[in-house]
Amino acid sequence: MIKKNKNIIIFMPFIGIGGVEKNLFVISNYLTKKIKNVSICTVSNDKKKKFNKNIKFISPKRKIFNNLHIRLKYLICLYLLFKLFVKKRDYTVISFQANIYCILLCKLFKIRTIVRSNSSPSGWSHNFFKRYVYKKIISMANEVIVNSEDFKKEMEKKFNIRVNCIYNPLDIREIKKKSKFDIKNKFFKKDYLKVINIGRLTKQKDHLTILKAINELKKKINIQLLIIGRGEERSNLQNYINENKLYNQIKIIEPNTKVFSYLKLSDLFILSSKYEGLPNVLLEAAVLKKFIISTNCPTGPREILDNGKNGLFFKIGDYLDLKRKIIFYYNNKNKLKRKTNNLYKSLSKYSFDYNLNKYWKIINNYI
Repeated sequence: MIKKNKNIIIFMPFIGIGGVEKNLFVISNYLTKKIKNVSICTVSNDKKKKFNKNIKFISPKRKIFNNLHIRLKYLICLYLLFKLFVKKRDYTVISFQANIYCILLCKLFKIRTIVRSNSSPSGWSHNFFKRYVYKKIISMANEVIVNSEDFKKEMEKKFNIRVNCIYNPLDIREIKKKSKFDIKNKFFKKDYLKVINIGRLTKQKDHLTILKAINELKKKINIQLLIIGRGEERSNLQNYINENKLYNQIKIIEPNTKVFSYLKLSDLFILSSKYEGLPNVLLEAAVLKKFIISTNCPTGPREILDNGKNGLFFKIGDYLDLKRKIIFYYNNKNKLKRKTNNLYKSLSKYSFDYNLNKYWKIINNYI
């Protein structure tokens, strides 16, 4: 049943291409089944096709804003919210990005705020000042949602706040459907170990560690790596490939609609991140029954792989450790299929409908 006279605003100033965005689309579109008035506050109005047609956009009309630095996009969207709040205050805001700024603005106008935190604070929480400010402000939100139990424990321990854990809703049927698209594979060769990584090309994702491991292995085994992503580290990664003459072993391509088809062609998925929240790509690889080697980073991989029972871990930034794990997988593929099958069987807790309903139960308390 739709609640007609309630107003939800989803705050996401910049919409990119990562796992956060996938969850944004799924959750936003789901809410239109429950609430009539759902809006997105964003500069990225070029992403309208990803959303249900009933969702309203609170965004600047001029496309020139799409090229601004992300901090300026935050400011523009905060200004747009400010203008709304001056006229009317009967809103509930769900923040996916720039959470601290959004909380402060909403607090000023006594607007109900639900925050979804996307990645572990481990990347910055060593900074005492940042940690202190974050703790003070995040506690002002009505609800805080994270996407893994380890993430929840970390937030509660470091910031002494109550946190809700809701796993990323996993649409198994859709992933399998999209993996069946035909592609002209001009990279992966027969009788090679086919390795894939999908993710933003940033320092957080640490793709360079995978490249170094492949460089160590290129004369030992037939191996190829396909990286699907875009980001500021693209040129650095390409320079490493060129300097080490890895053109035949490694290829980087832009994200496209046939990502799952490439994933289906692969044998092995590697995640090299320094920190995460709950990495969607590991769940997607598990749906297509790909073996996973991952860093044991905070947070998510340990939970997904059941402390290593359903995959292999390597130390963050240790390409030699990764090299050893790849060789182990290469020599024991058949024996390790049991881990892959067990991982697939464990995916029920990421149920699409169950986790979306958990979002609704929380949001329904504040509208």
